[in-house]
Amino acid sequence: MATISARTAAGIGAVAAAGLLLTACSGGGGVATPGETGAASEGTTTAEITFWDPYPQREAGSDWDNLVKACAPEGSTITRTSAPQTDLFNQLTTAVKEGNAPDVVLLDNPLTPDAAASGLLATAEQAGIDTTGIDENLLGPGIVDGVTYGVPMGSNALALYYNKDILDAAGVDPASIKDWDSLNAAIEKVVASGSKGITFSGIAGEEGSFQFEPWFWGAGADFSDLASPEAISAGQLLSDWVGKGWAPRSALNDNQSASWDLFLTGEYGFAENGSWFAAAAADNEDFTVGMVPIPGKDGGLAPVPTGGEFAVAPLQSKDASDHYANAAAVIDCLVGGDNAAKTSETLGYLSANPEIRAAQVSSNDLWTPWVDIITGAQGRTTELGADYPAVSGKLSEAEQAALNAAGDAAAVETAFKDAAGS
Repeated sequence: MATISARTAAGIGAVAAAGLLLTACSGGGGVATPGETGAASEGTTTAEITFWDPYPQREAGSDWDNLVKACAPEGSTITRTSAPQTDLFNQLTTAVKEGNAPDVVLLDNPLTPDAAASGLLATAEQAGIDTTGIDENLLGPGIVDGVTYGVPMGSNALALYYNKDILDAAGVDPASIKDWDSLNAAIEKVVASGSKGITFSGIAGEEGSFQFEPWFWGAGADFSDLASPEAISAGQLLSDWVGKGWAPRSALNDNQSASWDLFLTGEYGFAENGSWFAAAAADNEDFTVGMVPIPGKDGGLAPVPTGGEFAVAPLQSKDASDHYANAAAVIDCLVGGDNAAKTSETLGYLSANPEIRAAQVSSNDLWTPWVDIITGAQGRTTELGADYPAVSGKLSEAEQAALNAAGDAAAVETAFKDAAGS
């Protein structure tokens, strides 16, 4: 159990929601020689290094923008382009084909295997990107057929936030929430006391699948069988919440931001959501917010999907060695050396490097309850690689139908069997 105080939130920024609509820009041809923090200190020619990220809310002059641009090797400048992630593959495919791919892209981690399989990315070895010291589970989404592409910028994760005032009034001790039965008992008490139960994002697509996967994996389900009894039980859990009125029917269409906004009304006892809201939760002045890990069906921590982006180097057809040297220098500047902790704090991530992560936790106890969740997280694509998007789509279809069933067990079972057979 963790109660989040405003004191612990200092220095943590909110993490962007996924999405990237990019316009391809050509990169320059200067060779970077990494310096102490990853940026080149000598031996470069003047170059424009292009950098794409999915953080449009981090405008020019923001802490993130300044951090990225400060990583330009000597004699070079970084041009940063930022927009939603939706059309990433079309834009990146066009850019690689036309020979004007950016030097660096921050790619949502479940998209990385597909980009690699589509021939859009240089390997980490080819580009000279250092991946040593990264946790295996967090590096997993960037490994395709035994080959590593890029490095995680860090990781975010999912947990259960709670409104301490509501739980106190309902007589619920959050430390008692150890499995699905005890969670359901807590939600029932909250509703009986006159408050609302729980918010989550069940929206169609990857965002909804992302939030469903802790329940899916926590039931013991596996992507190899979407119609297993374990998978169906996960769908039944959330379907029952909607059917009993414990969760809003809008969960079918709520993204994670909308779900969080519902929680901030102060009407709900619980909210499933991400570590990128931890700072906002700590700063909330209307009620005290706490956090507990998402429990497995029969106890223990449910595995949550690893979140966050991979820093990758797109495949280059012209001046490739120069582009890759620049990419490696900029990426190392952001995730290695002296800047690693600063990057994680600026993005609101926990570092993918356990040593840096330990230093983060030591200096800011906001992160303490998230450590075990991060270390136990699973890569969404680690098992399936480039096949993940198709399976995720089917999982989303099953969840949507289950939520629409509003507790009808026969309809929930049919939803998962239909998805598995489609």
